[in-house]
Amino acid sequence: PMSEVVEAGQRIIAENNIPLGISVGISGDVEEQKDSFSDMLLLGILILMLVYIVMAAQFESFSDPFIIMLSVPFGVSGVLIALWLSGTTLNLMSALGIVLLLGIVVKNGIVLIDDIRLCRERGLGVIKAVVTAGRSRLRPVLMTTLTTILGMVPMAFGRGEGSELWRPLGISVIGGLTLSTVLTLILVPVVYSTFAGGQIKRTRKKHARQLALDAYWRENKEKHIKAAKR
Repeated sequence: PMSEVVEAGQRIIAENNIPLGISVGISGDVEEQKDSFSDMLLLGILILMLVYIVMAAQFESFSDPFIIMLSVPFGVSGVLIALWLSGTTLNLMSALGIVLLLGIVVKNGIVLIDDIRLCRERGLGVIKAVVTAGRSRLRPVLMTTLTTILGMVPMAFGRGEGSELWRPLGISVIGGLTLSTVLTLILVPVVYSTFAGGQIKRTRKKHARQLALDAYWRENKEKHIKAAKR
Protein backbone atom coordinates (compact mmCIF):
# COMPACT_ATOMS: atom_id res chain seq x y z
CA PRO A 1 0.00 0.00 0.00
CA MET A 2 1.12 3.51 -0.76
CA SER A 3 0.72 4.59 2.85
CA GLU A 4 3.32 2.03 4.00
CA VAL A 5 5.70 3.12 1.25
CA VAL A 6 5.31 6.76 2.30
CA GLU A 7 6.00 5.90 5.96
CA ALA A 8 9.10 3.97 4.99
CA GLY A 9 10.31 6.85 2.84
CA GLN A 10 9.70 9.36 5.62
CA ARG A 11 11.72 7.19 8.05
CA ILE A 12 14.62 7.07 5.60
CA ILE A 13 14.48 10.83 5.15
CA ALA A 14 14.44 11.38 8.92
CA GLU A 15 17.44 9.08 9.46
CA ASN A 16 19.66 10.95 7.00
CA ASN A 17 21.47 14.16 7.76
CA ILE A 18 20.18 16.54 5.12
CA PRO A 19 22.45 19.55 4.50
CA LEU A 20 21.14 23.03 5.20
CA GLY A 21 19.34 24.67 2.32
CA ILE A 22 18.12 21.35 0.90
CA SER A 23 14.57 20.09 1.39
CA VAL A 24 13.36 16.59 0.64
CA GLY A 25 9.74 15.76 -0.08
CA ILE A 26 7.62 12.97 -1.49
CA SER A 27 5.99 13.70 -4.81
CA GLY A 28 4.38 11.84 -7.70
CA ASP A 29 1.38 9.63 -6.92
CA VAL A 30 1.34 10.79 -3.29
CA GLU A 31 0.54 14.37 -4.28
CA GLU A 32 -2.08 13.21 -6.73
CA GLN A 33 -3.66 11.07 -4.03
CA LYS A 34 -3.81 14.02 -1.63
CA ASP A 35 -5.46 16.16 -4.29
CA SER A 36 -7.92 13.37 -5.05
CA PHE A 37 -8.88 13.04 -1.37
CA SER A 38 -9.41 16.81 -1.17
CA ASP A 39 -11.67 16.65 -4.21
CA MET A 40 -13.58 13.71 -2.69
CA LEU A 41 -14.09 15.66 0.55
CA LEU A 42 -15.46 18.67 -1.33
CA LEU A 43 -17.67 16.39 -3.43
CA GLY A 44 -19.03 14.70 -0.31
CA ILE A 45 -19.90 18.05 1.29
CA LEU A 46 -21.71 19.16 -1.86
CA ILE A 47 -23.63 15.88 -2.02
CA LEU A 48 -24.76 16.22 1.60
CA MET A 49 -25.91 19.80 0.99
CA LEU A 50 -27.85 18.89 -2.15
CA VAL A 51 -29.46 15.84 -0.54
CA TYR A 52 -30.57 17.90 2.46
CA ILE A 53 -31.95 20.70 0.27
CA VAL A 54 -33.93 18.27 -1.89
CA MET A 55 -35.39 16.46 1.13
CA ALA A 56 -36.24 19.72 2.88
CA ALA A 57 -38.11 20.87 -0.22
CA GLN A 58 -39.96 17.58 -0.60
CA PHE A 59 -40.91 17.14 3.06
CA GLU A 60 -41.43 20.89 3.62
CA SER A 61 -39.59 20.48 6.89
CA PHE A 62 -36.10 21.06 8.27
CA SER A 63 -36.23 18.50 11.07
CA ASP A 64 -37.24 15.41 9.05
CA PRO A 65 -34.27 15.64 6.63
CA PHE A 66 -31.99 16.13 9.63
CA ILE A 67 -33.31 12.90 11.17
CA ILE A 68 -32.72 11.04 7.89
CA MET A 69 -29.18 12.43 7.59
CA LEU A 70 -28.27 10.80 10.91
CA SER A 71 -27.79 7.54 9.00
CA VAL A 72 -24.81 9.00 7.08
CA PRO A 73 -22.25 8.84 9.96
CA PHE A 74 -23.15 5.21 10.56
CA GLY A 75 -22.57 4.48 6.88
CA VAL A 76 -19.06 5.95 7.13
CA SER A 77 -18.45 3.95 10.32
CA GLY A 78 -19.55 0.79 8.53
CA VAL A 79 -17.05 1.50 5.75
CA LEU A 80 -14.18 1.88 8.20
CA ILE A 81 -15.15 -1.28 10.08
CA ALA A 82 -15.43 -3.28 6.84
CA LEU A 83 -12.04 -2.03 5.63
CA TRP A 84 -10.46 -2.90 8.97
CA LEU A 85 -11.95 -6.40 9.05
CA SER A 86 -10.88 -7.11 5.47
CA GLY A 87 -7.41 -5.65 5.92
CA THR A 88 -8.02 -3.11 3.14
CA THR A 89 -6.53 0.37 3.23
CA LEU A 90 -8.45 3.60 2.89
CA ASN A 91 -7.54 4.57 -0.66
CA LEU A 92 -9.13 6.47 -3.51
CA MET A 93 -11.56 3.68 -4.43
CA SER A 94 -12.78 3.22 -0.85
CA ALA A 95 -13.21 7.00 -0.62
CA LEU A 96 -15.28 6.80 -3.80
CA GLY A 97 -17.40 4.15 -2.06
CA ILE A 98 -18.02 6.58 0.81
CA VAL A 99 -19.12 9.26 -1.65
CA LEU A 100 -21.53 6.80 -3.28
CA LEU A 101 -22.94 5.85 0.11
CA LEU A 102 -23.80 9.47 0.92
CA GLY A 103 -26.62 9.28 -1.59
CA ILE A 104 -27.57 5.64 -1.00
CA VAL A 105 -27.86 5.32 2.79
CA VAL A 106 -30.52 8.04 3.09
CA LYS A 107 -33.05 6.16 0.95
CA ASN A 108 -34.06 3.84 3.79
CA GLY A 109 -34.70 6.78 6.09
CA ILE A 110 -36.70 8.53 3.36
CA VAL A 111 -38.92 5.47 2.96
CA LEU A 112 -39.55 5.26 6.71
CA ILE A 113 -40.16 8.96 7.31
CA ASP A 114 -42.45 9.27 4.29
CA ASP A 115 -44.66 6.42 5.47
CA ILE A 116 -44.69 7.71 9.05
CA ARG A 117 -45.87 11.12 7.83
CA LEU A 118 -48.54 9.41 5.72
CA CYS A 119 -49.80 7.46 8.74
CA ARG A 120 -49.95 10.62 10.84
CA GLU A 121 -51.94 12.38 8.13
CA ARG A 122 -54.43 9.52 8.38
CA GLY A 123 -54.99 10.35 12.03
CA LEU A 124 -52.66 7.94 13.83
CA GLY A 125 -50.66 8.98 16.87
CA VAL A 126 -46.89 9.28 16.80
CA ILE A 127 -46.07 5.90 18.34
CA LYS A 128 -48.78 4.10 16.38
CA ALA A 129 -47.61 5.74 13.14
CA VAL A 130 -43.98 4.78 13.79
CA VAL A 131 -44.89 1.16 14.56
CA THR A 132 -47.21 0.86 11.57
CA ALA A 133 -44.70 2.40 9.14
CA GLY A 134 -41.86 0.30 10.50
CA ARG A 135 -43.87 -2.88 10.07
CA SER A 136 -45.03 -2.05 6.54
CA ARG A 137 -41.67 -0.75 5.26
CA LEU A 138 -39.38 -3.37 6.80
CA ARG A 139 -39.59 -5.73 3.84
CA PRO A 140 -39.00 -3.06 1.12
CA VAL A 141 -36.03 -1.65 3.03
CA LEU A 142 -34.43 -5.08 3.46
CA MET A 143 -35.11 -6.05 -0.16
CA THR A 144 -33.54 -2.91 -1.64
CA THR A 145 -30.57 -3.16 0.70
CA LEU A 146 -29.95 -6.83 -0.03
CA THR A 147 -30.13 -6.31 -3.79
CA THR A 148 -27.52 -3.54 -3.57
CA ILE A 149 -25.26 -5.59 -1.29
CA LEU A 150 -25.52 -8.74 -3.41
CA GLY A 151 -24.75 -6.69 -6.50
CA MET A 152 -21.49 -5.59 -4.88
CA VAL A 153 -20.42 -9.08 -3.74
CA PRO A 154 -18.67 -10.02 -7.03
CA MET A 155 -16.75 -6.74 -6.93
CA ALA A 156 -15.76 -7.17 -3.27
CA PHE A 157 -14.69 -10.83 -3.51
CA GLY A 158 -13.54 -11.04 -7.12
CA ARG A 159 -10.16 -12.68 -7.82
CA GLY A 160 -9.72 -11.86 -11.47
CA GLU A 161 -7.21 -9.57 -13.11
CA GLY A 162 -7.57 -5.99 -11.87
CA SER A 163 -9.92 -7.00 -9.04
CA GLU A 164 -7.61 -5.49 -6.42
CA LEU A 165 -8.41 -2.07 -7.86
CA TRP A 166 -12.20 -2.35 -7.45
CA ARG A 167 -12.31 -4.50 -4.31
CA PRO A 168 -12.14 -1.55 -1.83
CA LEU A 169 -15.15 0.02 -3.55
CA GLY A 170 -17.28 -3.11 -3.13
CA ILE A 171 -16.17 -3.63 0.47
CA SER A 172 -16.94 0.02 1.32
CA VAL A 173 -20.46 -0.10 -0.09
CA ILE A 174 -21.26 -3.46 1.54
CA GLY A 175 -19.97 -2.47 4.99
CA GLY A 176 -21.45 1.01 5.04
CA LEU A 177 -24.85 -0.02 3.70
CA THR A 178 -25.15 -2.98 6.08
CA LEU A 179 -24.43 -1.03 9.26
CA SER A 180 -26.41 2.04 8.22
CA THR A 181 -29.49 -0.06 7.36
CA VAL A 182 -29.48 -1.90 10.68
CA LEU A 183 -29.08 1.28 12.70
CA THR A 184 -31.47 3.29 10.53
CA LEU A 185 -34.28 0.86 11.30
CA ILE A 186 -33.71 1.56 15.01
CA LEU A 187 -32.39 5.11 15.17
CA VAL A 188 -34.69 6.94 12.75
CA PRO A 189 -37.99 5.86 14.43
CA VAL A 190 -36.59 6.64 17.88
CA VAL A 191 -35.32 10.10 16.93
CA TYR A 192 -38.51 10.89 15.02
CA SER A 193 -40.63 9.93 18.03
CA THR A 194 -38.47 12.15 20.25
CA PHE A 195 -38.73 15.15 17.93
CA ALA A 196 -42.46 14.66 17.33
CA GLY A 197 -43.12 14.22 21.06
CA GLY A 198 -41.30 17.45 21.85
CA GLN A 199 -43.23 19.29 19.15
CA ILE A 200 -46.55 17.99 20.50
CA LYS A 201 -45.63 19.14 24.01
CA ARG A 202 -44.73 22.61 22.75
CA THR A 203 -48.01 22.79 20.81
CA ARG A 204 -50.00 21.76 23.89
CA LYS A 205 -48.27 24.37 26.06
CA LYS A 206 -48.96 27.05 23.47
CA HIS A 207 -52.59 25.96 23.22
CA ALA A 208 -52.91 25.94 27.02
CA ARG A 209 -51.53 29.49 27.25
CA GLN A 210 -53.95 30.61 24.57
CA LEU A 211 -56.88 29.03 26.42
CA ALA A 212 -55.79 30.74 29.63
CA LEU A 213 -55.63 34.10 27.86
CA ASP A 214 -59.06 33.55 26.31
CA ALA A 215 -60.54 32.65 29.70
CA TYR A 216 -58.95 35.70 31.32
CA TRP A 217 -60.34 37.93 28.56
CA ARG A 218 -63.87 36.54 28.94
CA GLU A 219 -63.77 37.07 32.69
CA ASN A 220 -62.40 40.60 32.54
CA LYS A 221 -63.81 41.78 29.22
CA GLU A 222 -66.26 44.32 30.64
CA LYS A 223 -63.69 45.71 33.05
CA HIS A 224 -61.18 46.35 30.26
CA ILE A 225 -63.87 47.90 28.02
CA LYS A 226 -64.91 50.31 30.77
CA ALA A 227 -61.29 51.18 31.48
CA ALA A 228 -60.69 51.88 27.79
CA LYS A 229 -63.73 54.18 27.59
CA ARG A 230 -62.54 56.22 30.54
